[in-house]
Amino acid sequence: MNGLELALANLTSAPVLAFVLGILATVVRSDLRLPDAVYQTLSIYLLLGIGIKGGVALSSSSPAEVALPLVGALVLGAVVPAIAFFALGFMTKLDHINRGALAAHYGSTSLVTFTAGVLFLESLELYVEGYVNTLLAVLEIPGIIVGLALASRGLKRQVSWAESMREVLTGKSILLLVGGVLMGLIMGASGYSQIEVFFGALFPGVLTLFLLELGIVAGKRIRDIRKGGVGLVIFATSFPLFSGTLGVVTGHLAGMSIGGSAALGVIAASASYIAAPAAVRLALPEASPGIYLSASLGITFPFNLTVGIPAMLAISQLMEGVL
Repeated sequence: MNGLELALANLTSAPVLAFVLGILATVVRSDLRLPDAVYQTLSIYLLLGIGIKGGVALSSSSPAEVALPLVGALVLGAVVPAIAFFALGFMTKLDHINRGALAAHYGSTSLVTFTAGVLFLESLELYVEGYVNTLLAVLEIPGIIVGLALASRGLKRQVSWAESMREVLTGKSILLLVGGVLMGLIMGASGYSQIEVFFGALFPGVLTLFLLELGIVAGKRIRDIRKGGVGLVIFATSFPLFSGTLGVVTGHLAGMSIGGSAALGVIAASASYIAAPAAVRLALPEASPGIYLSASLGITFPFNLTVGIPAMLAISQLMEGVL
């Protein structure tokens, strides 16, 4: 497939169409919403399912196979938020605090973007290393830490690191992802076979419902975009392509497949809107939620969902002949 065909295949997938429907619901002022209890249940299902499948894949992978990708993920976790912070200094007039808050979001990851990306790659029958789920969990934390550290340089007070890290490490995202990975490691492939129907066949449908709700949430955040100015819009659409390309290159250098490298690119291109907002709200109450949530959820998330995912695959296919 060429780039246009890849983009079309992604745009016509059920999860993406559900996301667009959610945005449309806000445009026509519909009262469509998923009940909060349902939304929370779906998010728990997705987080735990991703973790378990990553742990199962990790249990059958050799240390030599996983070592380089893990190191690469840790490097990305430190480098991406630092670049984001300094890029925002050139592209926007934001202060240290809001730049650090944004860096934490763009250094961390989006589970739903990653999940949609993997489903897209699998729909094209591309091989994706199962341990990329583990790389998602590894990348979740460093970006937040680096972003908060950079932001703290502009504060006249000390950041409560202990409380902030407790919020991150005991929050739903990390607890379910890491807990799921450990469960998968312990149960292995034989144990997973007993629950594969629930976490396998139902997964695309659950993601579709989840993205319907996220479309509604994103649609309501779009109006906040003007707070960040044109520079923030340009950053939120261009930086994911840059950081995603770093992820793809890292994947190839670490010996991953075309699909696996594209998946790592999707992870690196994504911006957090679950774990990072919780940590930033606690550590940097001075930062504006209207800026970091509208950028990560209102701009970057739909951009990655429609353009970024097929772009990462196209870049990975190109890199295969270069690296």
